[in-house]
Amino acid sequence: MNEPTLAERLGHFAVENGFDTLPEEVVDSVRKRVLDIVGIMVAAAPLPTSRAARRWAAEQGGRPQASAVGLADRLPATLAAFTNGVLAHSLDYDDTHLPSVLHPSACVVPAALAAAQATGADGRSAIAAIAVGLEVCVRLGMAGYDESTRNSVFFEHGQHATSICGAMGAAAASAVLYRLGAQGVTNALGVAASMASGIIEANRTGGTVKRMHCGWAAHAAVSAAQLVAHGFTGPPTVLEGRFGFFQAWLHGAPDRSAITAGLGEGWSVPGIFFKPYPANHFTHAGIDAARALRARGLDLDRIESIQLGVPAASLLTIGAPIDVKRAPQTGYMAQFSGPYTVVAGLLGGGGLGVGLDDFTDALAADPRRRRLMALVDVVADERCSAIFPHQFPAILRVRTRDGRELVEEVLTTRGGPQRPLSFDDLATKFRDNAGRMLPSDMVEQVRDRCARLDTRTDTGELLDPLRLLDELDPAPY
Repeated sequence: MNEPTLAERLGHFAVENGFDTLPEEVVDSVRKRVLDIVGIMVAAAPLPTSRAARRWAAEQGGRPQASAVGLADRLPATLAAFTNGVLAHSLDYDDTHLPSVLHPSACVVPAALAAAQATGADGRSAIAAIAVGLEVCVRLGMAGYDESTRNSVFFEHGQHATSICGAMGAAAASAVLYRLGAQGVTNALGVAASMASGIIEANRTGGTVKRMHCGWAAHAAVSAAQLVAHGFTGPPTVLEGRFGFFQAWLHGAPDRSAITAGLGEGWSVPGIFFKPYPANHFTHAGIDAARALRARGLDLDRIESIQLGVPAASLLTIGAPIDVKRAPQTGYMAQFSGPYTVVAGLLGGGGLGVGLDDFTDALAADPRRRRLMALVDVVADERCSAIFPHQFPAILRVRTRDGRELVEEVLTTRGGPQRPLSFDDLATKFRDNAGRMLPSDMVEQVRDRCARLDTRTDTGELLDPLRLLDELDPAPY
């Protein structure tokens, strides 16, 4: 008997891990991730790109199968997955796996919720499918992680690992919900691999296309499952084959053990980092350090200079060119600015310490913030570089006019396993996100349904209320 291929092993893993076999920490983690992603989708509803995604999806027509945030009428499952996936990734607020540095839930959760609605699956089935999808996504991402360079090979090739691996993980989740069996999951992986895509040039030179990536991955995932249900098949060697996924994307031998080691026994899902702040993840430790200095009573008017030490690999993203990072032109640019996010932490904000309302165009241009940002240097720190990318650490040094130096070291990232966010923490984030668009009673209703997702017989109850956003006609913030 031939040894099963990697995709076949993932297919068996997907169908053998139903709700009753999942560790409680995995179930708890999935509930939290659904709550987190739903809140982010609601908060992202007013963005111009979100409106564009909804308009495009509504224009396509088709059978009403699943709910999309902000659209009164249901959409085909593929288009609901697309629309919600766009919203889930549009605020840079969704979770991150380290060290692969990909964002699994923004692809997997929208796809799985759409597929669950289309198939009439209950909450327990949705949780199991999401757990499997997240695990597949993360393991594929880790297959492309190069320990010697401590970097993702996907990113070195200009590829967005989130949308590429996310399409595959979400396809596994969707195939489970369409009840396609182990062979069907294998085929869905084989089909989705020909649709997985995403390049990250927009991170360098602009454009809003990155907000579309998780939506397209979710669309591809549900499409792959549906196509397999209608008879399409994929190559069983889609991952490791001579012309397969790893050769096409990684251009060489992957770390096969990242796929197979402890599969079904050790779960990566609980270790995925939640984001407490709506900014690039590289900035979070700097925010925490600034908040700690603020709690120590730092007098902002007596600051002479601020030095933010970060891993060398993150310097180009949040610290260069420094003149640009000290004077972000928009709230979106501020999310990728080490100087701005440090100042936001020093001043204090909403949500879990710094929230969405702290990243507006007006605040990016605020004279007081600009004066403080002008004092911030962002430098590479050897200790931080040695820890990266297993954590995104920072060391903040503030010199005052009377010659004192205050130092705060934050070497672990809030929201990860070492400093986890509780369900109550995530409920606070959810209220801050969803509450800007929904009445308080609806916010609590959706929060409660996410908390008890495993008891829901109809997953449509989770997203159906959010179609009312179409009637609220939200104004962009």
